[in-house]
Amino acid sequence: MALYPASGESGLTISRPYLETEPMSILRATSPNVPEPQPGTWSNCLVSGGFAYLAGMTAPGDDEYTQAKAIFTKIKHLVEAAGGSTADILKVTIFVTDIKNREQVWKARQEFFTGNFPASTLVEVAALATPALKVEIEAVAHIGASRR
Repeated sequence: MALYPASGESGLTISRPYLETEPMSILRATSPNVPEPQPGTWSNCLVSGGFAYLAGMTAPGDDEYTQAKAIFTKIKHLVEAAGGSTADILKVTIFVTDIKNREQVWKARQEFFTGNFPASTLVEVAALATPALKVEIEAVAHIGASRR
């Protein structure tokens, strides 16, 4: 797990979960399991005020199930890097290029969540970043909320 100041300064590594009692700041959570984007483009995961905001994640794969499963795995790694768990995820927004195949995304989602599933929005879009991408998922988590 690594949390860095959002400014990109990589000199500070915090090896404990973010606590709400700490002064308000914006930290970037990273995971060795999720490649970081090119500098100056976006952040995969920012943490502030006990909340983790995850950018839209994509993954290669032949179908919606394979892509969604890989994406939920990335989300899990980033939330854990921020000090939380999948049980802390409150909201997901799912973008698909063919809404008729949404059941494949639901199947993958059921493999990652139990109990109170996150609030969810599903949106069909004309296209994603490349023609091979069929699913993109972003998430918001309240770090540690499931342990309270």
